[in-house]
Amino acid sequence: MNIPFLDNWRKRHGGVEGVGLSAAFADDPEGVAELLAECELLRVRAGQLGLRLDDSPASLAGLDQLPPRWRDDPEELPWLGNDAGLYLGTVLVRSVPGAVWGIRPGGRPVVRLSSGREIDVVGAGLDWAMAGSPELSQVYSESAEAQGPPTTST
Repeated sequence: MNIPFLDNWRKRHGGVEGVGLSAAFADDPEGVAELLAECELLRVRAGQLGLRLDDSPASLAGLDQLPPRWRDDPEELPWLGNDAGLYLGTVLVRSVPGAVWGIRPGGRPVVRLSSGREIDVVGAGLDWAMAGSPELSQVYSESAEAQGPPTTST
């Protein structure tokens, strides 16, 4: 998977070529999470339409309401969908207790819930960008519900 922000990570780590997301994540999980949260194209396009993305669940509903003008550009569509998925993952990790980034074999980022469920956020973002369904806010809600209440030790 070609993930442009890995170039930024590679630059910060001495220009290591051939390093995939899995290796980067193993070396610097917080740094990779920060890079996953950039979602630059999505943030720019949303801002151009008057929506500020603040990494909150409410911002996902705002994205769902935007007119899908990105569908007019077949070259930009998969990049925007990828960013939408990474943004969804960022919101999940930052707001659902126990949710963490994970990397599937092959380097695809996913969100793992403490319940054991794995969310293919990139797939959800691509589906949303191409067809509008499922809505990002719906994926978030279903994922948060699947997580269940936080567990406590007694």
